[in-house]
Amino acid sequence: MTSSSPAIELRGVTRRFLSPDGKSLTALRDFTMTVERGEFVAVVGPTGCGKSTTLNLVTGLFKPSGGEVRVMGQPVSGIDRRIGFAFQTDALFPWRNVLDNVVAGPLFRGRPRKEAYAEAEAWLARVGLKGFEKLHPHQLSGGMRKRVALAQTFINKPEILLMDEPFSALDVQTRAKMHEELLDLWGTNRASVVFVTHDLEEAIALADKVYVLTKGPATVKSVYKIDLPRPRKVADIRYDKDFIAISRRIWEDLKSEVQGAQAKAA
Repeated sequence: MTSSSPAIELRGVTRRFLSPDGKSLTALRDFTMTVERGEFVAVVGPTGCGKSTTLNLVTGLFKPSGGEVRVMGQPVSGIDRRIGFAFQTDALFPWRNVLDNVVAGPLFRGRPRKEAYAEAEAWLARVGLKGFEKLHPHQLSGGMRKRVALAQTFINKPEILLMDEPFSALDVQTRAKMHEELLDLWGTNRASVVFVTHDLEEAIALADKVYVLTKGPATVKSVYKIDLPRPRKVADIRYDKDFIAISRRIWEDLKSEVQGAQAKAA
């Protein structure tokens, strides 16, 4: 392994699985993707095309049926502690308060208790939740729970962050705030990010690079480098003429795949 090797590589990956009736189904076919260290990559594609399968291959939860998956220059052989995962639904312990949710990861990894709690309090302050430490998840708004989840993830200092539509359930205003929070935290941490989303504008506003997938079985149709300057104000950048131009370009590429997937489903 060298520091110059990409954070994530999927090389000609195919992933098959058995359906409940015993048929072999292909989720990914000849799938190739590279995420450089510190790079923010977004993945878009039709519903059910295998975007989440890609993340599970990187975590080691799934094994490829063909091809190779590498993390930090080494083949994936199991769960890697350098990887953090943010889910669509909040992965919070409902019986624990906010502080105890955030401190769970460091304690599990063997950090001294006093040190872990001090760091958890600092992260909660950073995401705007100072004073809410003793509340439980059911007492928080959707946006506040997402802030807890971000603190819960970033406190473990992941070198790779996988995000599976983490903000899809939020209202527009809260979602915009969470985009700002995420970019602020990422700007300091500089983890390598793979962000799966159905929202093309979200992908462009956040990412350095956008992968467009075909309808299932998915492969990479095209890759777009997003040359918009950083730091980005997500709420404002959507009105930038360069943002609008690249959004139109990628949508023209993605549209036929979405329409094809809808026709297949119908």
